[in-house]
Amino acid sequence: MRILGIDPGIGRVGWGIVRTENGELRMENCGCIETSKVLSVELRLKEVYEQIVQIIREYKPDAVAIEELFFNTNVTTALTVGQARGVLLLAAAQHNLQIAAYKPQEVKIAVTGYGRATKGQVGQMVKTILKLSKVPTPDDTADALAIALTHAFSYKVHMLK
Repeated sequence: MRILGIDPGIGRVGWGIVRTENGELRMENCGCIETSKVLSVELRLKEVYEQIVQIIREYKPDAVAIEELFFNTNVTTALTVGQARGVLLLAAAQHNLQIAAYKPQEVKIAVTGYGRATKGQVGQMVKTILKLSKVPTPDDTADALAIALTHAFSYKVHMLK
């Protein structure tokens, strides 16, 4: 199974492709979609949408795992990130992909065993689990891989039942 993990945002969208095969987990690729603050929200959303569609077409994932939004004190930021998450979900749905959403705390527990883990701890565990030479950067990319791993772990659990 090939899983596309997504850490949604408007300025940066982390993404990572994790493949599960014969009980092995490996990273196929990862990156970060970045949009310019000088562009209008509409153009930034279009850029996010177009780039994620390109990633979906290139890697042909079986599933998309995306982080759920958590309460943010900055309402404007929360709304804009919600809009970005919407276009990401739309792209996945248009390609008939399975979609799973995970809360940040669920991802931290799945990857580190601790729901209040720091970004650095999450990154280190992603590096260890995927046997990478270094922690993926920026944090959004490491988070996207952690989200994909969370789905891989939960997918295995569901397959055992």
